[in-house]
Amino acid sequence: MTESTAPEHAPTLDETLQRLAPGTHLRDALARIQRGNTGAIIVVGDGADVISLCDGGIEFDVPFAPTRLRELCKMDGAVILSDDGTRIRRANVQLVPSPSHPTQESGTRHRSAERTALQTGRPVVAVSQSMNIITLYVDGVRHVLEEPATILARANQAIATMERYRTRLDTANQRLFTSELGGYATVHSVASVLEREVMLKRVGLELDRDVLELGTDGRQLNLQLTELRGDNDREISMLLRDYLVSAGPPSDEQLADALVSLDRLADADLLKSTNISRILGLPATEEALAQWIVPRGYRVLSRIPRVQPFLMDEVVAAFSDVRSLLKASEEDLAAVDAVGALWARHIHDGLRGWRR
Repeated sequence: MTESTAPEHAPTLDETLQRLAPGTHLRDALARIQRGNTGAIIVVGDGADVISLCDGGIEFDVPFAPTRLRELCKMDGAVILSDDGTRIRRANVQLVPSPSHPTQESGTRHRSAERTALQTGRPVVAVSQSMNIITLYVDGVRHVLEEPATILARANQAIATMERYRTRLDTANQRLFTSELGGYATVHSVASVLEREVMLKRVGLELDRDVLELGTDGRQLNLQLTELRGDNDREISMLLRDYLVSAGPPSDEQLADALVSLDRLADADLLKSTNISRILGLPATEEALAQWIVPRGYRVLSRIPRVQPFLMDEVVAAFSDVRSLLKASEEDLAAVDAVGALWARHIHDGLRGWRR
């Protein structure tokens, strides 16, 4: 059998979870199949790559309906949907994917489903008749769809954890900001805030998947997540811009590399300030953590409304650090390229409350 090519845009796990979330017609159909204790294989996509694996079955072209899919799944074999999932193309089909694709599944239905997904790049859903669970194969991933109540229980625990992180982060962040203005910020205090920001980000990313899986049931969870997350990505960016060691303001490439390095740290390693210090390009020793460090001024400028990143870059490049920035007059600011008199007045007024 000739290997067939994958679709131009292979659906990702997140995209497919959105299509299978509670409140969608496809999830309604899967719930009906579960309640009826009927096994099923459903392929979302009817391109030539899928059709080449089909043996026998019934060909037709009818609109998708949860009840219709439920009835068709009572027959043995797979059901083939259109790429957008709005039409049912075939039913009672035997799938014959190449056995060269690796699979850890033991049941015939699930082995065929996983191999079909690997070979075609299309999402394939298998409903187990004996275990009554729904398994999704897509983008090289095997994902079991959980009941909304189970996801909500886990998500509520994560929200409680995130609330604790947020409380501690806000306290540490304000303490760092005060020390930055006073000129006594330490490497340890910077690493501590960055650590909490990254931990908050990780919990938020885990909850993003839960929100996707919950669909219409996850609206309240999404509101809580949005509030707790705040400007998390921006705060991480400002910390890196202020403290990443570089000749002048760090470039986008340097920032991207630092973010990748932070993301690669295991949770246990993230809790060690020396690891974060190393990523920032600072000495990674316990003694060095107590050293004072001066920010460039991005975090201060970010607290002034409407100041865009390109203006921050120009101002920071002109004044080097926050101490010089706080001493700058309105005329000094106006002399900076791309700032001008209006922005100079706005920035100068915004900095007034933090001058000593």
